[in-house]
Amino acid sequence: MAASSRAQVLRLYRALLRESQRFSGYNYRCRSSRRTYAIRRIRDAFRENKSIKDSEKIEELVNKAKENLEIIHRQVTIGQMYATQKLVIESPGNT
Repeated sequence: MAASSRAQVLRLYRALLRESQRFSGYNYRCRSSRRTYAIRRIRDAFRENKSIKDSEKIEELVNKAKENLEIIHRQVTIGQMYATQKLVIESPGNT
């Protein structure tokens, strides 16, 4: 992989992780939060594909990651627009 391509992939990886950190921590559907799930999926996907040498495949994966970054950003924005108050059990004094 060319140095510029590697740098682009690393920037994209960091951007995905950074944006995933902005997910709200509470998810009523399951025990693990969206944030934890997103970070785990990002790390797994990048580890799984780190040995790919084909430049066309790399470009395809980079484009897919960019689309996913946009989706994460949109979901974070929507989550912030419709933020709810914390439940009583989520208050710091109730642990």
